[in-house]
Amino acid sequence: MEFRHLGRSGLLVSEISYGNWITHGSQVEEDAAKACVRAALDEGITTFDTADVYAGTKAEEVLGRALKGVRREGLEIFTKVYWPTGPGPNDRGLSRKHIFESIHGSLRRLQTDYVDLYQAHRFDYSTPLEETLRAFDDLVRQGKVLYVGVSEWTADQIAQALKIADEMGFDRIVSNQPQYSMLWRVIEAEIVPLSRREGVSQIVWSPIAQGVLTGKYLPGQAPPAGSRATDPSGSNFISRYLDDDVLTRVQQLKPIAADLGLSMAQLAIAWVLQNPNVASAIIGASRPEQVRDNVKASGVKLDADVLKKIDEILDPVVERDPAKTQSPATRP
Repeated sequence: MEFRHLGRSGLLVSEISYGNWITHGSQVEEDAAKACVRAALDEGITTFDTADVYAGTKAEEVLGRALKGVRREGLEIFTKVYWPTGPGPNDRGLSRKHIFESIHGSLRRLQTDYVDLYQAHRFDYSTPLEETLRAFDDLVRQGKVLYVGVSEWTADQIAQALKIADEMGFDRIVSNQPQYSMLWRVIEAEIVPLSRREGVSQIVWSPIAQGVLTGKYLPGQAPPAGSRATDPSGSNFISRYLDDDVLTRVQQLKPIAADLGLSMAQLAIAWVLQNPNVASAIIGASRPEQVRDNVKASGVKLDADVLKKIDEILDPVVERDPAKTQSPATRP
């Protein structure tokens, strides 16, 4: 496993991280979830990403139990705040109240005294940004949060946050967590250039496009039984890729992966890691063998000819529009 700095901070993260959206607390049983976490640890993954809203807070609980007894100093635990976690009007958003209530709940569920990275899971248009950033900064001062990041923010929103932090002396955000893959490249136009200038890294989710880039979905055929496309919790997101033109082009990547001695998933993960602004690619898994396969993408270098071939195949179906940074189809 190779490691990269998170933004301009001194924090090193594993370039492949383990995330438990959809899986823990909902899609797989706890024993299977723990087996996946053990496999991740065995393969050198030290960075684990979750959120309070995943599986209605259950995902944090499962991860906390799975990591219990592991040397805390050797882990980087990330979580997020924004989406509703209760029925009340203040059980959502990025108000000072919700942020403070949420971090205490997350720490309790994760069974830890602090999180390494606390992320604003979306931009909150109803709360002054100064209020949100001050609350995050206070948590840093209290030692409950070491670094602050955001998820699915636009370039303008990231720029606003950096400006306010500089003016008010707050800790700056060090990361953004966007969707990014061979098929979804909307961050490249505006977010990546801004982030590189400002010392902000990307921690990317869905590098294999919810399994589409593994090649298991075939044009003209029904999705395999038990796949993400048949799971109601993930099917709305994946539906945009289940187009015969997309699936046909993805199949054309198989010879490229084979020539490199890579699986399709390894090729997809390696591709996002070629972007120097990406600190880590988040993988999810329902079986330990998926973890073991995916981590082999760490350290893989793709030459310019390979990248060009991939672009030639996929270019007509790639989404690049930066206006879709916060697409309604993206996951919570």
